[in-house]
Amino acid sequence: MTNDDAVLEATGIMRYLPHRYPFLLIDRIVACTPGDSITAIKNVTVNEPFFQGHFPGHPIMPGVLQLEAIAQVAGLLMMRQAENAGKVAYFMSANDVKWRKPVRPGDVLTIEVELTKSRGKIGKANGVCSVDGEVVSEAQVTFTLVDN
Repeated sequence: MTNDDAVLEATGIMRYLPHRYPFLLIDRIVACTPGDSITAIKNVTVNEPFFQGHFPGHPIMPGVLQLEAIAQVAGLLMMRQAENAGKVAYFMSANDVKWRKPVRPGDVLTIEVELTKSRGKIGKANGVCSVDGEVVSEAQVTFTLVDN
């Protein structure tokens, strides 16, 4: 990965992840340290499809989608390593998941992920989602890499 790749827009992200609307939960990569850490953002808009049912008149981004965003960012971090070209990251498990505050339309969700372990096809990472510098959720995720 070059420094030019450190910031990625949605179309660049789609080169690495198979997710597409409405399940691509990353709008932009704003910082990346190859193999170690990555920071992404998700602009949460009132037009998100999940707000129709979660909850009418009181829209809150589902916590499980924040967890999925952490997993997508962690997978992206692994996918950007040259030796993993052509592979797909599958989310396997989550531990120590905590939801602390609601995420609402208009929020900018910052997703920070640090790779803590990578051995063979298995990776583990710690992820934190925040809004305006306040932690809204966090989790430890495990994923595996498979051939595409």
